[in-house]
Amino acid sequence: MLFASAEAAPVARVGGLAEAAAGLVRNLRGRDEITCTVVLPDYGGVELADEVVSNLPGVSWTGPLTVRTGSVDELGEITLIGWEDMARPHPYVDETGAGWPDNADRFFGFSAGVAQLAERLEPDVVHCNDWHTGMTLAWCERPSVYTIHTLGYQGQADIGWLREITTDRASAFDRWGELNPAAGAIRLADAVVAVSPNYAAEILDPARSAGLHGVLSAKGDDLVGIRNGIDVALWDPSTDPHLVEPYGPKTLASKAANKVALCDEVGWDDHDTPIIGMVTRLVEQKGIDLLLGAVPYLEGMGARLVLLGSGEERLSLWARDLSSRHPEQFAFIDGYDVEMAHRIFAGADLFTMPSRFEPCGLAQMQAMSYGTIPVVSAVGGLVDTVVDADANPTAGNGFVSLTVDTVGLVDALHRGLRGWDDKRRRARIQKRGMATDWSWDDPTDQHLALYHRVARV
Repeated sequence: MLFASAEAAPVARVGGLAEAAAGLVRNLRGRDEITCTVVLPDYGGVELADEVVSNLPGVSWTGPLTVRTGSVDELGEITLIGWEDMARPHPYVDETGAGWPDNADRFFGFSAGVAQLAERLEPDVVHCNDWHTGMTLAWCERPSVYTIHTLGYQGQADIGWLREITTDRASAFDRWGELNPAAGAIRLADAVVAVSPNYAAEILDPARSAGLHGVLSAKGDDLVGIRNGIDVALWDPSTDPHLVEPYGPKTLASKAANKVALCDEVGWDDHDTPIIGMVTRLVEQKGIDLLLGAVPYLEGMGARLVLLGSGEERLSLWARDLSSRHPEQFAFIDGYDVEMAHRIFAGADLFTMPSRFEPCGLAQMQAMSYGTIPVVSAVGGLVDTVVDADANPTAGNGFVSLTVDTVGLVDALHRGLRGWDDKRRRARIQKRGMATDWSWDDPTDQHLALYHRVARV
């Protein structure tokens, strides 16, 4: 199987795509029945052990492509495809957060390279992820799977690209007078995966499909939902090297030491007031504006908030301003720090995800693994993973806002704080989340069954 993605941790990491791609690949490589070739864009600066260099013909706007194959820690063997214009300090955006103006050239060229590599390697299945690799299927006719990590980004470009992509399959990418890599890949793939069952159902709704409900509905049974997993070895508070004190379901009292350490790190003397954590990209999708709108209510709620993330400049500036005006209630850490993320998951009491849409979400599963109670909106994979403890007291592992707005978020946070304040109830909610298998084992089984179906091997 050839697995193509714009991200895979630790080589290129922007959002959940990187963690999901790496998690699935690692688990696939643990199965005897499959060999997995991982292909990523060569953004530059990645050193490979035992590197072997070759070339591909490329296309008119790229010229010959350089193919580097070798190994990296955590992921193993990978193949990087690039040329001079592919390399960038950030895969998608410049220092202001604006998309690189030549992203179509870059990712369409990369997709062409993936197709040429597939022609060389002749895999049983080509697995493409999100729009950055969707154009691969314009050139590649091998059995294929296309995973939708989010429909919010489809890679639309000028329809004039059809003059450059002259294959018989290129017309599938014509969508309302634009070139649409996501739409074309959905049409051409033998199977389409949405990254949670609820998201697979949501995207058939015209209001939630970003305009692609018709294309998706036409797939019928070839559209499936498979929930992402998390790396349960990496996200394990009993062995996490970034924590001041490890803990587990039977030693939850030791979680308190990590809360004290987090308070000290962000400059709070009070170690008793509950902490709400959030680790995310600062984009509208994640409901950051809804969360920031709730900051003035934190003091009255008797809670504090720690936010770690980077993204849109306006949201960063807003968060920075609020943290300066409410320093005892809100701490904002601009950027992404893996070790700090682990410390927030361990040190926070609640973890919030007020997403407008969330195809799967990984952070809520990571939070529950750390005994940190999630407070989320009722969208996408959050519905598949978080059960409201008020609505279902015997199975609840978190709290769910039924409306995606600040009022709904504040209400859900209030309910979460009441649940946290009751120590016996808190422990029951925490232990349910910690006892759930959030690993990639079952999702990998489902992917393997799908590959066999598509490849007929």
